[in-house]
Amino acid sequence: MKIGFIGCGKMGSALIQGVLEAKVCQPDQVTVHDRLAEPAEILGTESGIRVAAGNREVAEAADVIVLCVKPDDAERALSEVGKTLEGKLLISILAGTTIATLQEAAGKKCRVVRVMPNTAVLVQKGASAYATGDGVNEKDIDVVENIFTSVGRAFHVKESLLDAVTGLSGSGPAYVYLFIEALSDGGVQNGLPRDLATKLAVQTVAGAAEMVSQTMMHPAVLREMVTSPGGTTVAGLAELEKAGLRSAVMDAVRAATVRSRELGEAGD
Repeated sequence: MKIGFIGCGKMGSALIQGVLEAKVCQPDQVTVHDRLAEPAEILGTESGIRVAAGNREVAEAADVIVLCVKPDDAERALSEVGKTLEGKLLISILAGTTIATLQEAAGKKCRVVRVMPNTAVLVQKGASAYATGDGVNEKDIDVVENIFTSVGRAFHVKESLLDAVTGLSGSGPAYVYLFIEALSDGGVQNGLPRDLATKLAVQTVAGAAEMVSQTMMHPAVLREMVTSPGGTTVAGLAELEKAGLRSAVMDAVRAATVRSRELGEAGD
């Protein structure tokens, strides 16, 4: 399978490294172009992939094209490739750019998939959701799954749910970082050295997430397992409930979802 990447910023580079490490394809089957020549050249030298002189060359060399540019650059990038997208699969990771908009720019004979990944793809722990346009077949879905499971997990959803995905998993890492920061601050407030407090907070969050992932038990059940009557945990949980942590997190997801929807409508 020949894959072309239009754009190789942080997300694009992470996807390239992921597909190579997972052996989804070989280096000589990957072609990339970025408007900033230096990052592309460095990536080409380090990984052995082909570096193209322009976006049209990428589209001509590949069966699958992954669009990793900024939303404002999408129209220009797609206009450069023209009819070379006919009969090919276009995978877009552009935030707020709908399948209909991409389809109009790429042409009716191009099959389009829209993906919302998050920044954890940079450490191969990403959460990506994807929606498919008209004409996308099972083989295309397998391609998308292979690419995005190489950097985490991938979930097939309706396009109408992608704004909610953005609000939860797209913006979610920032919520978790804030929680880790607050845990660390709490440790420091109670006498722990900052370095130790942060390491404990990070491992605690990572371990709790892994418990949910491995056991597939409801988080509420796992929470009850560590909450003894009259103990330290229930005292802490009471303070979190008093401060409205649960409703605050739900409101954050809602606000980010609404903003994602607004940005998408503005882009259309």
